[in-house]
Amino acid sequence: MTQPQKGICAEPNLHAQYLLFNVVDEDSEAVRAKLARVIDVFEHFENEHYEAMVTGIVAVGPGYWTDLYPGLIPPELAPFPDMQCEDRSAPTMPCDLFIQIRADRLDICHAIGIEVMNLLRLHVELVEQIRGFRYLDGRDLNGFIYAPENPRGMRRRETAIIGEYDPDFCGGSYLHVQRYRHDLRRWHSLSARQQEQVMGVTQEHNLESVERSQSSHCERASVVNPDDGMPGLIKQGMPYGDMRTQGLFFVSCSASAQPFRAMLHSQIYGNGDGDYDRWLDYSNAETGASFFAPSVTFIRQQAMYAES
Repeated sequence: MTQPQKGICAEPNLHAQYLLFNVVDEDSEAVRAKLARVIDVFEHFENEHYEAMVTGIVAVGPGYWTDLYPGLIPPELAPFPDMQCEDRSAPTMPCDLFIQIRADRLDICHAIGIEVMNLLRLHVELVEQIRGFRYLDGRDLNGFIYAPENPRGMRRRETAIIGEYDPDFCGGSYLHVQRYRHDLRRWHSLSARQQEQVMGVTQEHNLESVERSQSSHCERASVVNPDDGMPGLIKQGMPYGDMRTQGLFFVSCSASAQPFRAMLHSQIYGNGDGDYDRWLDYSNAETGASFFAPSVTFIRQQAMYAES
């Protein structure tokens, strides 16, 4: 039976390490083998430190997929959708590999990151590293609950994992990542009522605001499957920051690349009547990349082929 990567549908953790790489040599067989060893590292730390709830994701970008895994290509794997309208944009920063490490212990996230770097350092350059953290009771740094619409239970798997209808990539998932930078000084200059108008929900209890509009964040950033009324993706992002810069590292996982594209279009271009996502007046995307996270079964089989 095909085994998906555990990090795709994992429940939220306290800490995260996000690593983005470009491959700098042509030894694709070695990289294939070492990505399987990264999966082994995740499992080792999960077993040794079960209380830390370790999970991880290994994903490959569209520009490197055919070099790494010649032959079949995930049908919806494509470059990140570069969108721009007025002063709103979704810039791209293509990368070859994305590795997400999450745990309830910061030291374990760090230790796994060191192991991953030691495995891959001969083959890659580190483009970006972001350390995420859980803020209060699962809120973004703007004070509002992050991704309350995420599916729960078995719905998570149905939403994020490709099923047996695609036997070549069963157990895989399409990922999109963005690094947002928040202008919290401007945000906090708004009154509580104005903030709730922008977000479309109440801050304290995450209830629908009576002043929710078509330009509210919860309206524009919501993606619902028309067949079952359920969200079309899982949002796995976490806040990041220091005393100078703060923001959100956005990660979405889905069985299709289309829900993310639809959400991003809704946020930036709006509904055609000028109703774009008002939260984008206070938070700007600075990077964007797309990836495919194959199943653990796929990664290990491909590594075996490389070794033989």
